[in-house]
Amino acid sequence: MPKESFWIIRPFNAVYLCTFGFFIALLVISSILLRNKEEKTRRNVLAIACIITAIGFFVYKYFLSIDVEYDTVAYASMGGFNWWGELPLHMCNINMILIPIGVWRKNRSLMSFSFFTGTLGAAMALAMPSMGFAGYPLYMPRIIGFYGTHFMVFISAIALVTFGLYRPRYKDLPKTILTLLIVTFCIFLIDVLIRTSGLNPRANYFFAMETEGNPVLEIFHKLIPVPFVYLIPCLLVLIPYMSLIILGFHIADKHRKPDQ
Repeated sequence: MPKESFWIIRPFNAVYLCTFGFFIALLVISSILLRNKEEKTRRNVLAIACIITAIGFFVYKYFLSIDVEYDTVAYASMGGFNWWGELPLHMCNINMILIPIGVWRKNRSLMSFSFFTGTLGAAMALAMPSMGFAGYPLYMPRIIGFYGTHFMVFISAIALVTFGLYRPRYKDLPKTILTLLIVTFCIFLIDVLIRTSGLNPRANYFFAMETEGNPVLEIFHKLIPVPFVYLIPCLLVLIPYMSLIILGFHIADKHRKPDQ
């Protein structure tokens, strides 16, 4: 088997699963080591991990900006790489910014938002990578950047729970949905600003402007063909997902404390 083919990564192949296993092991080991540490230490470790991930994100985007092959694969119809379309403002990576703010300010709404959107957003990106990120060797800079960033966001969101900083409760549902709507609307305004200023006429963070062919979003867009507004029913679909996750924690807590 050629050396290059040995390192090829695709969703759920051996290389993908080994990479996933590495990051889960990192989460488990760090959670065990921090179990008896002060809450301030746990908050700082998680916040610093996110900041390092954010720095890595921009390094990864730099390599993406000079990647000729990726430019022809992904940007052929978009006029080339544009930094204004590559900021950490998508649902899967905005949590690199929001998690540190949430844990340092002890803001339960932000931590709840990051826990649910960070896990779901990163998981969807990893399961359905964009063009140019599947079927290539893991050691390529853009591939390391893509999978490293998304796996770190995924485990950082889970770490909110495993580090003992946040535990989902049903009372979180209304505020989390409200936070999600507010954040999405703010991102929509950023999309509008970037587009109208001419910095990037295709800016589409959170898919707030258009679906980009996403089959699920297409369903809602056909019903409500209005930027941002068409996302509202889609956002509300998160309620069953969040409720199911919270139910799991509720059951676990009940079994952990049988006397209560």
